[in-house]
Amino acid sequence: MITSTSRYETPNASKYLQALCKHFGHKVTVEYDSEKGQAALPPGPASFLADGDGLNIKVTGEDEKGIQVAQYIVEDHLKRFAFRENPEALTWTTEK
Repeated sequence: MITSTSRYETPNASKYLQALCKHFGHKVTVEYDSEKGQAALPPGPASFLADGDGLNIKVTGEDEKGIQVAQYIVEDHLKRFAFRENPEALTWTTEK
């Protein structure tokens, strides 16, 4: 398994965590509260951890392609929900 992590600095981390999980919950199994969440994305699970300064994101996949797809899914949706903040691309750190 490959794991990739990122952090989005925002005072609205809990709001975005809940929006992401609620949205993903229409298609996949999710569990979340105001501080943490998990979504069973098709390429691999994603987890979210919100604090007062930002949102920590972790995606896991079987291979590089799966990680890239999971990163795209999370980043694309986060940009939609955080559009008022005009987020830039996330910086991902991948561990094999």
